Amino acid sequence: MGRRGYPAEFRRRVLDLLNTGRSVASIAHDLQISDQTIYAWRRQDRIDRGEIPGLSTAENAELRAAKKRIAELELQLAVTTKAVEVLKAETSPKGDTRRSS
Repeated sequence: MGRRGYPAEFRRRVLDLLNTGRSVASIAHDLQISDQTIYAWRRQDRIDRGEIPGLSTAENAELRAAKKRIAELELQLAVTTKAVEVLKAETSPKGDTRRSS
């Protein structure tokens, strides 16, 4: 995963500046950040407050955690499946083991 971005407190302060009536362009210029970044933060804030539809920050975090857990479980399953295949290849049907020396 890449860079985590700006701290939540910084984003909150930028949104507070927007709420005072300052323009996105002036804030972006003064803080040397992309205006698109500010628009994205404003959009996410509106989603979090329920003003527009979309996944909230909490829902996004839960979804990321679930996807990470699924990936871990898929890897664990793949390793287990491979181990079973290796063990099957090493064991004869009568229970005798074949060993290659």
